[in-house]
Amino acid sequence: MQTPPKSIIEFLEEPYTLKQEQIDFYQKNRFIKLKDVLNAETLHFFNAAITSQVNAMNQEHTALEERTTYGKAFLQLFNLWTENPIVKELIFSKRIAKIASDLMQVDGVRLYHDQALFKEGGGGITPWHADQYYWPLETDKTVTAWIPLQATPLEMGPLEFSAGSHTIVEGRELEIGDESEEIIQKKLRVTDFKHVIEAFDLGEISFHSGWVFHRAGANITNEMRKVMTIIYMDKDMILKKPENKNQLHDWETWCPGAVVGEVINSPINPVLYSN
Repeated sequence: MQTPPKSIIEFLEEPYTLKQEQIDFYQKNRFIKLKDVLNAETLHFFNAAITSQVNAMNQEHTALEERTTYGKAFLQLFNLWTENPIVKELIFSKRIAKIASDLMQVDGVRLYHDQALFKEGGGGITPWHADQYYWPLETDKTVTAWIPLQATPLEMGPLEFSAGSHTIVEGRELEIGDESEEIIQKKLRVTDFKHVIEAFDLGEISFHSGWVFHRAGANITNEMRKVMTIIYMDKDMILKKPENKNQLHDWETWCPGAVVGEVINSPINPVLYSN
């Protein structure tokens, strides 16, 4: 297995300095897109490594037209870092973890888990949803880094955001699917929250909080839209009592051995950055 060259290892350690206005933008809108977080060499290397790992782990062989809306949205593989030491180099990057910590204004971040989200050519929409519906976490000090492994034009279905929608409570109880798309879309239509739909340049990544509503369009190209995500939480995050079956599943799967009311400190929730 090819190891990352020294230049990439060093790059992933280099700090990416945020401006105060960028932190303020995130705090207000609970999402932000940042350019040039990763360079072309790093993306090219991890595109190949992550694609290889996704191909090895993927168990989805049903034709697109026979899948549910959720199934058409993407191929979804979890915690690649535990399977592949090369991919782990990206997931454990201090460069990205520090951005997450700085945006949330916390003293450090832990890994919740990672996900590869590969939207196939011809793949469908990713319905409106809020991620934290699935998470048994005490506070909203969570953020997901959405890392396209290629430039992502509108035709490939980049991530879309409803700016500031973390303040909406309605819709938080919905699983991702046809119902969440319909109900949340209706709710957002009668609000003043800006719907942000933009392409992603090569090296541009976004960060969004657990309660901000987001979606993605269909991939109408013939190419795979390859995205790696890293979900971070405050390093002092407390496990709360699960409120639905999905949160119970996430407790058992992504926080094994953690205790309700205590800091989540399992072997697969390491601190990735601390001030």
